[in-house]
Amino acid sequence: MRIFNFLIFTLLLINKVSPQNKQILYDFEEIPQSLLVNPGMKTNYSWHSSVPLLGGFSLYAANSGATPSDLFGNDGIPYNDKFRDKVAYGMNVRDEISGTFQLNIIDVGFRGRNDENYYSFGLYSEMDGIGYFPKDIITLAHEGNANFIGKKFNLEHVKSRGEAVFVYHLGFNKRISSDLTLGARAKLYSSIMNFQTTKNKGYLLTTQGENNLLRTTLDADIKIQTSGIFEIKDVLDDESQANGSGISSILSKRALFGGDLGLGFDLGFTYNLDKRTTISGSLLDVGFIYHTKDTRTYSLKGIASTEGVEVFLPADLNNGQDQWQVLIDDIEALIPFTVYSENYITFRPTKLNASVRHDYGELIEPKENCNCTSKVNGNSRRKIYKNSYGGHLYAINRPRGPQVALSAFYQHRLGNFMTLKSSYTVDKFSFTNIGIGASLQAGPVNMYILADNLLGYRNLADSHYASFQFGINIISWGKN
Repeated sequence: MRIFNFLIFTLLLINKVSPQNKQILYDFEEIPQSLLVNPGMKTNYSWHSSVPLLGGFSLYAANSGATPSDLFGNDGIPYNDKFRDKVAYGMNVRDEISGTFQLNIIDVGFRGRNDENYYSFGLYSEMDGIGYFPKDIITLAHEGNANFIGKKFNLEHVKSRGEAVFVYHLGFNKRISSDLTLGARAKLYSSIMNFQTTKNKGYLLTTQGENNLLRTTLDADIKIQTSGIFEIKDVLDDESQANGSGISSILSKRALFGGDLGLGFDLGFTYNLDKRTTISGSLLDVGFIYHTKDTRTYSLKGIASTEGVEVFLPADLNNGQDQWQVLIDDIEALIPFTVYSENYITFRPTKLNASVRHDYGELIEPKENCNCTSKVNGNSRRKIYKNSYGGHLYAINRPRGPQVALSAFYQHRLGNFMTLKSSYTVDKFSFTNIGIGASLQAGPVNMYILADNLLGYRNLADSHYASFQFGINIISWGKN
């Protein structure tokens, strides 16, 4: 039991895997990486290039249930009581521990011969995962079944997934008119590793027995699918070679199209309702990965009922071990545990963004080429105002259904030198998520830093959510 509790505490402490919401970066036109969250964003660069490996770094962690502070806080409450109240009975099946890490390896964009077209391409790596709280399983492990006669412990509560993937992307952004910009991005996924167990079914039920006190029934349909994990495990277990070089060789091969491959796309738009009001939206990571390499599937499927070992005295006094073995063999025959290799498909966690923005205040002279005009629609140079405010809606597809976040934001520009953006976000993790971001332009060098849930930094052990983004770019607006 202590080992099991320690595992739960570790998960709560690590806070791995997240909602991926980039509400501060979204519609932040001064930052080129905004194109990755809306390929239809308005652009005013002649070209841009991220600094390799420094163009974009983002880390998110979220936990909607108990925090380490809830369990380890010095409040005089016994530890077992806190575990029972905060975890076993305080959390439900929709509570999650989730997180994402993303590294922008290279990101380049340039304007075509037709200055209404902007092309971009690049490569980034991403690790993402989510685990839901298996409430019935935790209750069974912590309390046992003695006090739950007639209750079905639901195996469907076991639901999690995770992956590491390299993403190659090619984007196209076009100003259709002075009011409308459309964009699309094609993606090629090269998977490093993956695991998922999201469609489990069944139950464990204890009732009054006929020949013994209790009768236990297990009806299980559980499947865990993995790819890319055991080749890495074999390297780690091989003492004849250096782990670092072996792992690097595997990761390099899989990053260069040697992993499980998949396809996807992003779509986006920006439209001016009037001179000061803009709406935009994007649909990201509509795609899949087909897993064929180093796959391993674990399956437990079947139904069995038992009242335990039936002992007939005095005949069975000397063959108790045989009775146990017969019981085990019978259960394994009815509910076989199998390990095999099979190909499978995973779908990417699709994300939706929608935003409305209103600009006001003084006009700021844009830095883009003064000669960039549309041959059909006249002058396409957009007007930049000192202040903006608006709202942003975000949704992501998750194993237990869509997760939604709603944000309000305010943006202030200090000429063409610096832009500040603040946001207030409400989601399942926090009702007090205040974020702030800054983009600094020093000549051609652009540097940005964005952070969420600033109030949570006062006590990370009691925080349900944290995120951080950072990047450096080189930007050119052409000759004025």
